Amino acid sequence: MDTTRIDLNLLRVFHAILEEHSLTLAAIRLGVSQPAVSYALGRLRAILEDPLFVRNGNEMQPTSAALEMREPLRAAITAAEHALQLMVPFNPKTSTRAFRIAMSDIGELAFLPPLYAALAECAPHVRLDVQSIPLDQIEDVLRVGRLDLALGNLPALVGRTRHQPLFHEDYVCMTRRRRGLPRRALTLEQYLTLPHVLVGSLESGHHQIEGSFRKRNIHRQIALQVPHFTVVPHILAHTDLIVTLPRSTVPLLNPGGKLAVYDLPVDIPGVTVTVHWHANFDMHDANRWIRTLVIEQLSDAT
Repeated sequence: MDTTRIDLNLLRVFHAILEEHSLTLAAIRLGVSQPAVSYALGRLRAILEDPLFVRNGNEMQPTSAALEMREPLRAAITAAEHALQLMVPFNPKTSTRAFRIAMSDIGELAFLPPLYAALAECAPHVRLDVQSIPLDQIEDVLRVGRLDLALGNLPALVGRTRHQPLFHEDYVCMTRRRRGLPRRALTLEQYLTLPHVLVGSLESGHHQIEGSFRKRNIHRQIALQVPHFTVVPHILAHTDLIVTLPRSTVPLLNPGGKLAVYDLPVDIPGVTVTVHWHANFDMHDANRWIRTLVIEQLSDAT
């Protein structure tokens, strides 16, 4: 296989057919003629020695070889487009680029409204691509430019990325209002007697509070573990479960005040919500612009 005969345009055609399952739609997507797409596909078939797609009615179905190439190719095209964007001076008023930001589900609730409102005003054509990425992968995707920023309580990244603290956060607990609960404060005994919801999001550092509990020899009764905070209010409304959560999320998850909120009956360290980026893009105009906007909009989030 002579891979030197493959250029980026051929790969863009291949990717478009993969996404559209049609030569006609792929041509429209790329802004070229259908014969041009057919010619490019023929070249790829010859180079890769595989049919890549077979016609099934009105659709072009990928072969097993084409499917294996799908994700690596998508990542390669994204990286190539990002590299080309680095050469273009960034103008927020006219730019159509997409900024990729990682945050948890609770981060989406808290951060997206003010952030998107600011973007719509000062960069009306810019797109925001919010991604959910496991903690152990964030540094790598920041380094290669597949992610511009990561927002949240991410202490594992401190020391491995450039970062700027946004605000400090402490924790409270929340449960359904009902008879038998105290009006003002829970004792530690009451807190430990209740069954708990544990939010174990892979893209959040929230689980670090478990370490704080263990250090103090405090063992809660975990009755339910869920990956996201957004489902928690619905669970609490119909059960006697209790959840430990960041204080600033209470207005978002308990807007009507129907759930009871208490200070934690145990002293555990708070956390710092931070914006992270990679040193490779420290002086990049677009990255510097978006992280400055994030800091301006979210640093007073508390």
